[in-house]
Amino acid sequence: MKKQLELVLYQPEIPPNTGNIARLCAATDLQLHLVGPLGFSLSDKYLKRAGLDYWPHVKLTCWNSWEEFSKFFKDRRFVFTSARRGTYYHHFNFLPDDMIILGPETRGLPYEILDQSDNVVKIPIMGKVRSINLSTSAGILLFEALRQTGNLPG
Repeated sequence: MKKQLELVLYQPEIPPNTGNIARLCAATDLQLHLVGPLGFSLSDKYLKRAGLDYWPHVKLTCWNSWEEFSKFFKDRRFVFTSARRGTYYHHFNFLPDDMIILGPETRGLPYEILDQSDNVVKIPIMGKVRSINLSTSAGILLFEALRQTGNLPG
């Protein structure tokens, strides 16, 4: 079985961000995991609108909790994201089967999760902006990981 990157949203809060990320995963043919509790219903109209008509092409798995998710994938490498700490993503060596994990929009990943690994990446932020939009961050990180692992088409 081919090793493949996967994207994980931990307790996402904003439906349009999750919809945009689902569309990104459909476009790259990558698995998307949503780790609950979610801040919205999967039937939310804004979630559906952001994903457009691509939802049938999204490989989506939902998990009830971090404990359930992390126990199931205990043998995979988790790459956590943070707006404040970690290695700049362009200096980090992604592996073909990494699971890139992004936290909720208003608070990011909790320290008890971030502290589980040294594999934490961040995106450079200039000026007084606190963070970059979740779906934008997912796109930046995912395409860098695909580039590094040689999995970009063309």
